[in-house]
Amino acid sequence: MGEDFELLSDLSAIEIIAVNLSVREHNKLKSQFGGHRWRKLKGVAIVRFPSGDIHKAEIHWYEAHGVGRRKMKVKRILE
Repeated sequence: MGEDFELLSDLSAIEIIAVNLSVREHNKLKSQFGGHRWRKLKGVAIVRFPSGDIHKAEIHWYEAHGVGRRKMKVKRILE
């Protein structure tokens, strides 16, 4: 889908997809942002795209303690 969007709601239905070495991009994330225990998560939120369209979407992102969320991406539109 693309990475240009604005979150209009809080993320809900959050699930952990992968942790630490199970995260495919672990080494890249660690070298680029630091942190140690990276997790890949998914959740649902209302988003606005640059075109102005507003949709409920499944979002995937990475996060690590002390680093926060990084590389958020819309995986699919739910409505």
